[in-house]
Amino acid sequence: MAHSNSEEMRDIARVNPVIEEMELEQIQEQEEDTKRIPPWTKHMTIRGLIVSLAIGIMYSVIVMKLNLTTGLVPNLNVSAALLAFVFVRTWIKLLHKAGIVSTPFTRQENTIIQTCATACYSIAVGGGFGSYLLGLNRKTYLQAGVDTPGNNPNSTKEPEIGWMTGFLFVTCFVGLLALVPLRKIMVIDYKLTYPSGTATAVLINGFHSSKGNKMAKKQVRGFMKYFSFSFLWAFFQWFFTGGDLCGFVQFPTFGLKAWKNSFYFDFSMTYIGAGMICSHLVNLSLLLGAVLSWAIMWPLISGLKGEWFPKTLPESSMKSLNGYKVFVSIALILGDGLYNFLKVAYFTGKNIQAARTRNNNINTTSDNQNSQSLHDLQRNEIFIRESIPLWLACVGYIIFSIISIIIIPLMFPQLKWYFVVVAYLLAPILSFCNAYGAGLTDMNMAYNYGKVALFVLAALSGKENGVVAGLVGCGLIKSIVSISSDLMHDFKTGHLTLTSPRSMLLSQAIGTAIGCVVAPLSFFLFYRAFDVGNPDREYKAPYAIVYRNMAILGVQGFSALPRHCLQLCYGFFAFAIAANLLRDLSPKKIGKWIPLPMAMAVPFLVGAYFAIDMCVGSLIVFVWQKLNKKKAELMIPAVASGLICGDGLWILPSSILALAKIRPPICMKFLAS
Repeated sequence: MAHSNSEEMRDIARVNPVIEEMELEQIQEQEEDTKRIPPWTKHMTIRGLIVSLAIGIMYSVIVMKLNLTTGLVPNLNVSAALLAFVFVRTWIKLLHKAGIVSTPFTRQENTIIQTCATACYSIAVGGGFGSYLLGLNRKTYLQAGVDTPGNNPNSTKEPEIGWMTGFLFVTCFVGLLALVPLRKIMVIDYKLTYPSGTATAVLINGFHSSKGNKMAKKQVRGFMKYFSFSFLWAFFQWFFTGGDLCGFVQFPTFGLKAWKNSFYFDFSMTYIGAGMICSHLVNLSLLLGAVLSWAIMWPLISGLKGEWFPKTLPESSMKSLNGYKVFVSIALILGDGLYNFLKVAYFTGKNIQAARTRNNNINTTSDNQNSQSLHDLQRNEIFIRESIPLWLACVGYIIFSIISIIIIPLMFPQLKWYFVVVAYLLAPILSFCNAYGAGLTDMNMAYNYGKVALFVLAALSGKENGVVAGLVGCGLIKSIVSISSDLMHDFKTGHLTLTSPRSMLLSQAIGTAIGCVVAPLSFFLFYRAFDVGNPDREYKAPYAIVYRNMAILGVQGFSALPRHCLQLCYGFFAFAIAANLLRDLSPKKIGKWIPLPMAMAVPFLVGAYFAIDMCVGSLIVFVWQKLNKKKAELMIPAVASGLICGDGLWILPSSILALAKIRPPICMKFLAS
């Protein structure tokens, strides 16, 4: 679900796992289910809310770590559905052993838990904690350069739980209601696939089929095994990190010279798990970007110190090497984003036109098609029967918009109230375009709408107010457009699992409310315990400086760039568009090897180490599929989720130890002989 800085990476890292559907069996089972589906009020249970809260909190911490380290967050929807199944089945078994009879666990309850948990952790992904909100703090202001034109010293706001929570509450709920009146058009009339929503539904339906039980048991065992290993490995590593640049995370795998250029394997189970979920193309693109930047470009530009930029400037200055890192990665991101935005807009228009002229006559030439059409009619009937009143959606949207129009200018006086009014007038149109495109391509382009708002508002608001207005306006647009698209993904999952849209909307609202509280708390767990935003430490928060510099660029124009940086930006912007064109126009055999520019952009700024971890994950998947493809397809989501969750869960005790000033006893460090 949700997207922003890391959202853009999350989109290209999005996974649609290959799952054997056993279609005829599921059709027969679901036809029986339609006769005994409980009312929508029974889809939500107390145990479901407790499990949703547990999964939402755990994943909020995990994705916050990913947000503040690399900005790369894979899609965890399938993983959340798996964990929901694990937790509730464990709950039922424990009660059974205690002699207490529990209500049956249905696919509808599984769907509701997954939806609520995903809505919760999505706020941590797309809430701007690693991008536009963190870009407002003083540390990012100093990184951008106090002497940089347009980087106003008054354009800062330090992170606080109070205002961050308030900002999320007034911006996130508007998006929930923007497209509710169009749910039937998107899911039933246009028959949009929403690949991630469909993949999640297939997994849930598989769990609750007769054969799915056996499959689920194998996945649960695999998850628990690798979860335990990952947690214990993270605990073991902690003992060796008692100082700066210590521990296994700094192991000079390829030698000290390569280590200084960030080429090393850091033994992170999180990134290995993420690499197993992401496609081979994403991981190889990351590695290519790492080699191009840290092995070739940055050493060459460093050698031009004194010619391209003054020797006296620190490397972290925007007029020094860091400026090239930031602005070249921005050029790649913008080039890729512009191309995909235009591509999705083209396909959206083309498909809307096709939908208007499409002949809807049902072909009944085969018995199998008859059974599938009947089944579709049953799903559609349930989806339409549990309608959400139009007046409720419209009134809710207006009320939440008015609250936001009043509160946001009070929180951020730099963003004028009339800009917020225009944003909420345009939001339903932008949300429809984005949700339609996501239904076709599985790419949520909300971050691109946000960046357009960032540049426009920064330019219109002037030097005094431009940076803050641009960053806040970016978050405003992105939140509305992204959350409304995410809800359509959930409606698609609910449609396929025979879950009521009313319970889906309610669970999404509950998850969003929980996320608005949990996400800031997760952020401050890192912000208080670690040196967040320091480019030389683990929690670099790379996109905070990227977004702030985008706002400065909007205010000041190209004069903010260091020498010869503009020419490099032109080149990489053109490369991003050319690479996308080549991938789309060339034969599939060639196109599947063309790198993804947005994936390449991440190591330009962050470093090469995590790209190596991701490629190790990709290598594990490649070998496993060669040895036993069927088992690999079944177990990869479970194993990857276990690795990510085990390593992620260790963050909680390690943060508490750091806050309590308890330091590891050993520093393992490597020095030249």
